[in-house]
Amino acid sequence: MYPAEIVQPMKEELTDNGFDELLTSSAVEDQLKRSGTTLVMVNSVCGCSAGSARPGVLMAVANSSKKPDFLTTSFAGFDMEAVSTLRQHLLPYPPSSPAIALFKDGQLVHMIERHQIEGRPAQVIAHNLIAAFNEYC
Repeated sequence: MYPAEIVQPMKEELTDNGFDELLTSSAVEDQLKRSGTTLVMVNSVCGCSAGSARPGVLMAVANSSKKPDFLTTSFAGFDMEAVSTLRQHLLPYPPSSPAIALFKDGQLVHMIERHQIEGRPAQVIAHNLIAAFNEYC
């Protein structure tokens, strides 16, 4: 597990911008039972990918006319229980962090895996998410 002092600033980049943390298995299950759309950012310490994923997610939320009903996040390698449960809902996609998932009424409708984040600027990630928001939100 990563040290809290490393993880906390990366968590706050999202939580300071309206994202709720999913810290337990029951929090994940309860969230995904809610009606509407839920965006889940699987946060990560990976600098090259998470360094563009977090800004991309924030850019998408700030610049889209349609937005998910709920903005949530869990941190891979830190929020172990929550991420383990979340990954069951992300099947058939393999574990990936960072990753960005959009659920509608508890069903996964859009997924961005790490390999789709690596080497791409935040703007590309934002455009991908805005298109998903327009389709599903």
